[in-house]
Amino acid sequence: MRNWLKEMRNQRRLTHFEVATLSGISRSHYTHIEKGNKTPSVEVAKSIAKTLKFDWVIFFENKSSQKEQIDKELIS
Repeated sequence: MRNWLKEMRNQRRLTHFEVATLSGISRSHYTHIEKGNKTPSVEVAKSIAKTLKFDWVIFFENKSSQKEQIDKELIS
C-alpha cells in the first residue's frame, strides 16, 4: 500500500473519486494505484501529483509500493 499517497489525499480531504476525476483517470484505476497494485504511467503519475501537489517521481522510488517490492522479492 502506498500509505504516503493515502496520507496526501487525506490531507487534502479528497475522496478516491475526487482525486481520480481531477487527475483524469477512473476511480478504480486510482484505487489500484493507491493500494500499490498498479504503478502509474509517467503521464498518470504527473497528473495525480499535480492534483495532490507533490513531486511525481515519488511513484518511481524504491519505497513507493510495498506490495510491488514484496512481489519482486517473491519472484527472485
